[in-house]
Amino acid sequence: MTKEQHPHVLLAHTLEVLLHREQFDDSKWVNFPEYGLRQYFLWKNPDTGASIALLEFDKGGRIPVKHTHASNQFMYCISGDYEYTDVGLRLKPGSYYMNPKDHPHGPTIAHEKSVLIEIYDGPHYYEKPVFHTDETIGDFLAKKT
Repeated sequence: MTKEQHPHVLLAHTLEVLLHREQFDDSKWVNFPEYGLRQYFLWKNPDTGASIALLEFDKGGRIPVKHTHASNQFMYCISGDYEYTDVGLRLKPGSYYMNPKDHPHGPTIAHEKSVLIEIYDGPHYYEKPVFHTDETIGDFLAKKT
């Protein structure tokens, strides 16, 4: 392989993104210590609010309340056992979950350490939920028209 064919050189000439776990910037994790959760955004679209994030829940980590989203939510469980307690729906490794825009869901609990990929096709929320702070909500509120 020549220097010009090396993947890092090729990526410099494309819009594609490749990020290895060991390249994550520890300062970019969004921490929710009171809920046993941390979040790492792999991709964000600032124009639409769409995003892809890695979620890591400690055993016992949770989202404490029923809530809704301002866009469709998609999740894929990489590891663990994560439950939507109001309906008994459990995500285990290889599980896919979709929650449509405006559909109330939650609360949740991680029965063991759980890692999930979470995707939104637009902004996350209409209003800041109780489990977010001004710092953690970032730019994920729907723009008021």
